[in-house]
Amino acid sequence: MIERAAILSTGDEIMTGKVVDTNSNYLADKLVENGVDLVAVLTTGDVPDRLEWAWRTAVAMSDLVISTGGIGPTVDDLTTETVARIAGVKLVRDQASVDHMKRLFATINRVMPENNLKQADFPDGAEIIPNPLGTAPGFRLPITLASHTSQLIVLPGVPREMKPMMENWVIPWIQKNRGTDKVIAMRIFQTFGMSESALDQAVAGLIKTDEARVGLRASFPQISLRLTVEGKPGEAERKLEELAQRVRDRISEFLFAEGEITMEEVVGRLLIDRKIKLAVAESCTGGLIGHRLTNVPGSSNYLIGDLVTYSNEMKMDLLGVSETTLRSVGAVSEECVREMAAGARKRTGAEVAIATSGVAGPDGGTPDKPVGTVCLGLDSERGQISRRYQFRGTRDWIKLLTSQVALDWIRRYALNMQIAESALFRR
Repeated sequence: MIERAAILSTGDEIMTGKVVDTNSNYLADKLVENGVDLVAVLTTGDVPDRLEWAWRTAVAMSDLVISTGGIGPTVDDLTTETVARIAGVKLVRDQASVDHMKRLFATINRVMPENNLKQADFPDGAEIIPNPLGTAPGFRLPITLASHTSQLIVLPGVPREMKPMMENWVIPWIQKNRGTDKVIAMRIFQTFGMSESALDQAVAGLIKTDEARVGLRASFPQISLRLTVEGKPGEAERKLEELAQRVRDRISEFLFAEGEITMEEVVGRLLIDRKIKLAVAESCTGGLIGHRLTNVPGSSNYLIGDLVTYSNEMKMDLLGVSETTLRSVGAVSEECVREMAAGARKRTGAEVAIATSGVAGPDGGTPDKPVGTVCLGLDSERGQISRRYQFRGTRDWIKLLTSQVALDWIRRYALNMQIAESALFRR
């Protein structure tokens, strides 16, 4: 029965700070979602005695240990050998894994290096976890140390390979082996325009501790709120929906989606559903809005063009911004972004166009327009909207926040909603 779990991340690149360990955060989320108590997260480098210590420590305190990393083809990939040594079993080669790797190399017209065979070696008795996207399969192995049995699950460290294996194999296995007839029902709310503390205050007292677990996660520039309910099948889902409606009613102004979804995905779906054609004119964001939109499959159905007009000359030549406007109020002004948006819409024939201009920093600010001053403008057949905001943060943060506000404006346009006047964006 799986009740307690530990996470183990391995690799010198993590210990030295060269690679950020996002795997542990992802795994922790998934374990909590599925009703497993996370008791520890351990990180260690590619040193045999330290690896063995970490594994023994994790096993001693949990029913399940999930490890990422250390199962590649190189000499410093030591996870599989370490697990076999602790379990007191030999390594055996799996021919099906060898064949899978050879097929992967054949698809790119390469001969598989000999050292890749190491990735087909597993502790005797292990159950192999397929890796459709890479050459390193994972495995599950039960191990007993000091009369305590724990399940070891070893996954690759590459997130794009590890996550599908977790979703398609590990989570179903956990659900089957939790040892309870209760189910976990969960709902995630994506918000933008509220701070984490403001969101916490908004839902304070809304849900009792014995009704559901409430969790907040800030992932700039949006904040997620998660409700988790445990109960009998059917009952848990009904209770969750009742609680979810309370949340919707309380934070509807800043709630933009439910589920694991980004703002650009929401915008893309809305524009496709409503057959809205969009044009973008960017200055301070430097193409970031277009980049985010085109990361979503199907963006060619609604995005006509993204005009990055960084200089005043390009604003005049490509968008028709008047020299008088630029001389009198400057490029970072509501007047300028309104003209940029109108020019983009006229040039492309889009139904709606949005424009950005600002001072992203770290220099370039003035007393009248300090770093973080950003203007947005929207032009459509319904008319024009513009706002001036004062953002805070690094250059990257200001650009990202500006792109998020722009996408939220497009979302609200598609839904025929008013622009939100968030307290986060001091004017």
